[in-house]
Amino acid sequence: MASSYTIHPAKAAPTLNIPKGASATVSIIDTTSRIQAPVGLFMHPAIPGHEHLNAPAFSFLIEQQKSRRKILFDLGLRKDWQSHPPAVLKLISGPGWAMEIQKNVADILQENGVDVAGGSIEAVIWSHWHFDHTGDVSTFPDSTKLIGGGGVKDAFFPAYPHNGESPLLESDFAGREYEEIDFDKGPTHKVGNYRGIDYFGDGSFYILDAPGHAIGHVVGLARVTSTQDGDPEDTFVLMGADTAHHGGEFRPTEYLPIPKDITPSPYVAKYASTCPGHIFESIHPRKKAVDPFYHLHDEVPHNKQQADHSCGLMQEFDAADNVFVIIAHDATLLDPRVGIEWFPHGTLKNWKVKDSDNKARWLFLQDFTQALK
Repeated sequence: MASSYTIHPAKAAPTLNIPKGASATVSIIDTTSRIQAPVGLFMHPAIPGHEHLNAPAFSFLIEQQKSRRKILFDLGLRKDWQSHPPAVLKLISGPGWAMEIQKNVADILQENGVDVAGGSIEAVIWSHWHFDHTGDVSTFPDSTKLIGGGGVKDAFFPAYPHNGESPLLESDFAGREYEEIDFDKGPTHKVGNYRGIDYFGDGSFYILDAPGHAIGHVVGLARVTSTQDGDPEDTFVLMGADTAHHGGEFRPTEYLPIPKDITPSPYVAKYASTCPGHIFESIHPRKKAVDPFYHLHDEVPHNKQQADHSCGLMQEFDAADNVFVIIAHDATLLDPRVGIEWFPHGTLKNWKVKDSDNKARWLFLQDFTQALK
């Protein structure tokens, strides 16, 4: 019999009131980054059998349709990750860490017809300064601008090796324009409950203020279909960066309780196609199908209160049926059942038609199946 929690009625999702605008072409890039890290370093309480995060790191290619201007949001790891400053290597050489990467994003793009060397990428936007998002900016020409969140200069400049304590490399900034985002010096827009900057000026892509996880942490919101462009509705992709590292940090919620039946199944060894949601009640730390499984450790984010608030804002977008929330390290998107069209084979324009958000939403529960045995 299904538990009362898993048939908990969903609270109505908040109205986001996203300003009208044009659409952008958005491609998601598997950067070939694969990162293993201890779960307990980031979140709690422990769930038996889920000791490590085994995560990709995504990059997004965003193109304004009218001008064909192209930008990137995040870069994943750099191929020569061993060349990071000592401050970074000290962290990732600790117990439970492992790194693997085959190619830099610049090489992936160049090999698939994007003229990176010729300056086709206008800007690289870092969601934040952490090593698994910054990639290797030196592989882009000097004409490609680098954009980062506010406060990074004050905290970490000069970069390494001039400053031996900095986690950033001088080579990423050498000879190129670096711009810091300042949400206090408008113009900004209210996008849901975020503050946002309209990058292209046509409503197709917003940089959103999402502080807490790290100094200057931002997320991106791209409109991938638009009624202004003749589409039946406006749909969006929220690039959530490190607002959360795992689906269990921001799901379930009162807007999206664990459903009675979950398809596709996160527990294929026992339930091939559809899995009953109530079986996960017994391993939920608070036995609630309307609260996330995990919480951030207090000492992990730069500002815990802000990080929790930013996660709450993302949960509001996650509840909207026209927004696909993609956090930077969501391994569930690699499951073919989700139907992601990866660069260079497709874009995210048809994610709603393919129902990719709903197919991916509960697959993180597969990480908890050992606790059910």
